[in-house]
Order: sequence, then structure tokens, then C-alpha cells
Amino acid sequence: MWVFTTAQRHKVLHVCTRGSYKPVSVTGAGSSFASYHSTGTLLHSEDSSINPVVKKRRSVFQHKPGVYDHERSTVSQAQKNENQVLQKRILKNSDSRVSSELRKLCLEDSAGWERPLRQKSTQDSKADNYEIVFGIAPCVLALTQGRRKARKLFVKDGEASNRASVLKVCEEAHQRGVQVQRVSKKDLDKMSEGRVHQGVCLQASPLNYLTEDSAPKRKDNATPLWLVLERVQDPMNLGAILRSAYFLGVDRVASSLRSSCPLSPVVSKASSGTMEVIGAYGYENLEEMLKLKVAQGWQAVGTVGAEAQECQIPVTQCSDFQMTRPTLLLIGGEGEGLSQKLLSLCQTLLTIPAGRELFPGIESLNVSVATGILLHSLLSSRRSTR
Repeated sequence: MWVFTTAQRHKVLHVCTRGSYKPVSVTGAGSSFASYHSTGTLLHSEDSSINPVVKKRRSVFQHKPGVYDHERSTVSQAQKNENQVLQKRILKNSDSRVSSELRKLCLEDSAGWERPLRQKSTQDSKADNYEIVFGIAPCVLALTQGRRKARKLFVKDGEASNRASVLKVCEEAHQRGVQVQRVSKKDLDKMSEGRVHQGVCLQASPLNYLTEDSAPKRKDNATPLWLVLERVQDPMNLGAILRSAYFLGVDRVASSLRSSCPLSPVVSKASSGTMEVIGAYGYENLEEMLKLKVAQGWQAVGTVGAEAQECQIPVTQCSDFQMTRPTLLLIGGEGEGLSQKLLSLCQTLLTIPAGRELFPGIESLNVSVATGILLHSLLSSRRSTR
């Protein structure tokens, strides 16, 4: 079996003969290269006493127990030391277009004697207190935002690892001292549970909802808008809502903690990494928080379908609504919408008018789509009243 480092033009051949383990060194251009072989086909041809069965990859020499193990350990250590010297030389003369950290990564990954050790560590991707973030944008933002404790970055082995987007993730990991490990696509598929990982998975601590105590103070005088979510359970919907809220300029996203989707890696991927950036706050009791804000002069605005039945609360088309004071936009979850407790706290209900006559069963919009339309309408009215 051959084990050798690529990225070098010079070779050293260690030939294993019947009674000894004697290295033969070939050097060139001021550097050396080490290889090890224990197959009968490269033994001296004049040694006719060699048993032909060695061609079946069986050992052609015998050794006393303990002696060869010690020699192999010594040779392995010498090889590692020599490899470190080679790495320093290559890093010094490498193409400046790729960082030295990535060159070092390539060298380490190509060293055959490290492969078995690396493969063992792929099994700890589900370690306690960590989860797997997957996808280019979620991994980059999880690393750069610093809200998670990153432990290890897993990168798909092969040509795909040379893509600029993947190299960017590796750069960010190296700058923060996060270990990078190349694994197979099968390993990544298992870590991401079959979802689209784009060749990278990051083992990191979970991201939780923020608390009221951690809320930063507002620095400008713009009329604030909070998006309040009640019982949104689909992670794809939550991810899309977070992405729209961040893009359009919502000041805070608040969510009920009960019967709501947690801030999971699936949400992060659906939000294209926005979850790693935007502050999402969790509340055990949304009703109390809303009552407190209304007492402070905020207006609570709910949502209702275009064909909603008569109610005591005024209903206004979103395009006609003007946001002139601090506002709480309440969005209910899939299927049931807002609870009666939260609806009773609203001063106005907004509706999105349909552009045509609708067939029964498709009279409404997906919650993430409706939220994006309403946010754009409200924030546009806030800009027009400044």
C-alpha cells in the first residue's frame, strides 16, 4: 500500500526487503520526499526466494513482536516531522491568491497518515450541546456573527471544496480557530438529515430566542415597528418571515415560545442565514407584553382575511393604512390565525385585497407571503410620513 503526500515533485522510496526495513532516499532540488511500500512487486528482482503469494498484498517479511511496532512508530514520527518542514516550505512559496491557512489545510488533508484519524471524528457531529448548521450562508454568518460557539466545520471532499463560496467558509473558520475537516457527501447528507447542505456543515451551539433583558436601546427617532408572531410552527415559514423582516427594516421580531417553531438550523437555512443576524425575541406570555406596550402608547394591528366576517374591530386595507406611531403587527400561525385573546387587543385589523375572484379553498395567502406584503405596506407608509 502506498502512502504519500502530493504537492511535491521529489520522491524518496523506502523499500521493504525480506529481512530489513531499509530506506533508500532520492532527493532533488533541495528537498526530499518519503514513501513507504510493502508490496512484493517492488522488491529486488534477483531475490528469487520471495514467495509469489506476496502479490496478494500479504506481508513479505517477518518481525519479532514489539520490535517492528517500535520501528514503525519511530518512522511515523520522523515522517510527521518531515511533513511539517515541507508544509513550511510550501506555504512560503505558495500562490498568494489563496491564503496560507487554506494551503495548510490542503497539505494536511492530503497526508495519508492522517486520514484514518480524521474519519473517526465524523461520528461526533451530533455531540451533546451542539447542533449542525448547514448551507453556505448560514455557516458563514454563524461564524462571523459570534452568537454561536462553533466547534468544527465539515467540508465535502473533492473538487467542490475548491469553490470560492466554500473557501470563504473555510477562511472564516480558520481565522476563528475552528477545526476544518473534509468528509464525504454521505457524511454531510447524514449530518443535515438529507437537506441541501451545499457542501458544508458547521457543528455549533444552538441559537435561542433572545430575552427582553438583552434588548439593545434604539439609536434613531424613526417610528418603531415590531413584528409579533403567534404559534408559527413551520420552520420554512419562520425562516422566510425572518428574511423579509430583516430586509424590509423591522425593528424587532417577537414570538410566542409555546406552540411555536424554535430557532433551528432548518429555519436558518430557510432564512438564508438571516436568523444568525436578526434579533428574534421569545415571550412566555405575549398577551402581557402587548398590554404593556399598548399602555405605553403603541398601537396593536392585527390581520384578517379579505372575506372575514363582521367584527367590532375596524378592518382596513393594508394599502390605506398609515403608520404614524409605534406599531405592533400581529401575525397568527398557519391554519388558525390569531387567537381571540390577541385579537381583542387590536385597535385595527389589516387585510390584503385580492386581485381577482377566488375559488373556495384558496382565498388566503401563505403566512410568510402575507407577512412580507403587510410589512412592505406598513414600512412604506412610515417612510412617507417622516
